[in-house]
Amino acid sequence: MRSLHFALSLLLLSLVTLVLSSCSSMPGSGYVDGGSYGYNTAPQDYSSRLSPTIASNEKTVVVDPRSHAWGAYENGSLVRSGQATAGSGWCPDLGRPCRTSTGSFRIQSLGAADCKSKIFPKPKGGAPMPYCMFFNGGQALHGTADGEVVDGNISHGCVRMHVADAEWIRFNFANVGTRVVVRPYN
Repeated sequence: MRSLHFALSLLLLSLVTLVLSSCSSMPGSGYVDGGSYGYNTAPQDYSSRLSPTIASNEKTVVVDPRSHAWGAYENGSLVRSGQATAGSGWCPDLGRPCRTSTGSFRIQSLGAADCKSKIFPKPKGGAPMPYCMFFNGGQALHGTADGEVVDGNISHGCVRMHVADAEWIRFNFANVGTRVVVRPYN
């Protein structure tokens, strides 16, 4: 009986350690997929992380969770790019994966500087999401405070970007119906 109690205690300790080490969706945690820290390590030139062209003649925002970059393409050519933080492989507060859905979507709405989450933080929401552009149900491109846009995937499913980048896309590039492509994680 004593060895069973010890084994259960060890299992519980292992699970707690695993959960705490995977708090990748918690702001300020610094964890990024792959176990490295991503604050202040990204190069300034994000265009080098993306293809200079895509096969499309319509305005398209491409999000690449592997390279942690977004690109705005017009007539198939990259016109602007920046850092992007996509959804995490695991969100402890939700008890499930919360990766950004991959595939092709369309922007459904365009928000202002005062856009806020209706869900996060749990239970009542209120997290700032300046210049939110919802493209897949509750998933949006949006601005986020510096320090929470990292070379990693730590969000609850939205695509975080620097506020100035979200503002540029919102007012200089996107319309309702603009295509958003989220590339695969692997």
